[in-house]
Amino acid sequence: MVRKVLPKLNYPAFVGAIDDLRGSAQNLISNTMFAEAPDIPSECPQEGDDMTESSMKGLYFFLFDIHVIEGFLICPDTGRRFPIKDGIPNMILHEDEV
Repeated sequence: MVRKVLPKLNYPAFVGAIDDLRGSAQNLISNTMFAEAPDIPSECPQEGDDMTESSMKGLYFFLFDIHVIEGFLICPDTGRRFPIKDGIPNMILHEDEV
């Protein structure tokens, strides 16, 4: 499943989000979570590339096991912030944004 998702990702944004989690939110997130996940490759693995089981587990962990409960999604093009509350993003645009 991870191999099928990787080509659809904005991989540089994905790696940036992981770095943000490791850096700024480390005091909020248990260090043991990151110990279980090895370093994620900085370049998106291609279809024929061999990947270790620990790398696959790390990618799976960051793709499917991290859930944002409170916070914001930020559009990279416009900078618009979409709030997330109770794990649900509110992405409804205002009338003047349509």
